[in-house]
Amino acid sequence: MNLTTLALIVLAPLLVWRVYRRVNGVMASQRSILSRHYTGLFVFTAMVLVAVSEVATRGLHLASLLLGTSAGICLGIYGLRHTRFDNATVFYTPPKRTGLLIAMLFFARVMQIGIELYLNQGSGKPNPEFTDSLVTMGAIGLLGGYFGTFSAGLIRWRRSLTRAVLNS
Repeated sequence: MNLTTLALIVLAPLLVWRVYRRVNGVMASQRSILSRHYTGLFVFTAMVLVAVSEVATRGLHLASLLLGTSAGICLGIYGLRHTRFDNATVFYTPPKRTGLLIAMLFFARVMQIGIELYLNQGSGKPNPEFTDSLVTMGAIGLLGGYFGTFSAGLIRWRRSLTRAVLNS
């Protein structure tokens, strides 16, 4: 083992902990900002659509992506049903466990790919493409489906508040 490998072994848990704390903080009660919801909807929808365009000719990879997206949409609907909305202050509190689990699953997959790339250095093996793995496609679909659906639900909630104010 060389010094770089030891440093990565020590720093990897710290990186995981830092990402966990950051995502955990984001899952707290927060003010609804409509532009953020539109950005989330655009980014996560685009993420899934770009992945679809990459794997459109590979049936099993496309199926994995679509299955992950479907599961993410179902979990997004579940998350919206368990979100606490405060109409008076326009704050909402998402379900912490669901969002945290999905974000950390995706991060774990990214870390695994990073480890594979590190281990392939100097071995002469080709580095894996990001879209080569069924697990990666499922993780992208799950993340995009959940947070895209969640963003769309928050936009819908905010529009209903605006309609209620205009009608009263």
